[in-house]
Amino acid sequence: MSQYQRLLDLLTLDQVDKLRFKGGSMDIGSPQVYGGQVLAQSLQAADRTVTDDRVLHSLHGYFLSPGNMEKDIIYEVESLKDGRSFNTRRVKAMQDERVIFIMASSYHIQEEGYSHQTPMPNVSQPESLSSVPEIFSQLAEKLQIKPKGIYSKDSPIVFHPVEHYDPFNPKIQPARSHAWFKVNGTLPIEQRFRQSLLAYASDFNLLMTSLFPHAVSLYTTPMRIASLDHAMWFHRPIIEDDWMLYVVESPTAHGATGFCTGKIYSRKGVLLCSITQEGLIRKL
Repeated sequence: MSQYQRLLDLLTLDQVDKLRFKGGSMDIGSPQVYGGQVLAQSLQAADRTVTDDRVLHSLHGYFLSPGNMEKDIIYEVESLKDGRSFNTRRVKAMQDERVIFIMASSYHIQEEGYSHQTPMPNVSQPESLSSVPEIFSQLAEKLQIKPKGIYSKDSPIVFHPVEHYDPFNPKIQPARSHAWFKVNGTLPIEQRFRQSLLAYASDFNLLMTSLFPHAVSLYTTPMRIASLDHAMWFHRPIIEDDWMLYVVESPTAHGATGFCTGKIYSRKGVLLCSITQEGLIRKL
């Protein structure tokens, strides 16, 4: 089974009862459950309790404890509001009665209104760039590391970074990154699955961008890095099954935390969603 199909299966949660769901985890090479997976699964749990005429427009989540790869995750959904225009849900992700993540999500009826957006940056096209597995394979061979997750050729999401960044020999550079990405297969037709896949991909490379001005990485400096909170706003439907551009900036880092913002554009330059995240970047 390909990793992409495995990811789609993980997002298809088992229903325990009306407002409780269960999901497993996929090893991407990190010691704990990947935050983007918990985010995407929480979103799928909330989606299952909302009628089809409502469209997700925002989510806000907090990572409370690292997840155990070997245990299932239970997602409990609470219905906070079912209004004429908006629905609101709260989700708790738990392992052994311990809450590891909480999320609130909001759904809106489809309406017409004013529309504008920030233009997409002019960057190199994805076909002219190397993939993360291609970049990492040379380093992995030297260090005798077996690539997993996004670093493997079978990654569920394929990333083509625009800027060169060597985590084993980092240089001082602006706190800004651009990366093209797409699913390693066919994008599902359902809009809610597409949004969940964007949520899954959105946790990649956000916090690392806050380290760029300091010429450090996990491979050169003892530190602890962890996502603390994560928010997304979905502006427009995801139409094309094509490359998308992830633009990330870190306006500030202070007090052992880094703050990052992100924008995801379609290849045609349509702003699909915006992201913010603050995370722990603690020197040990």
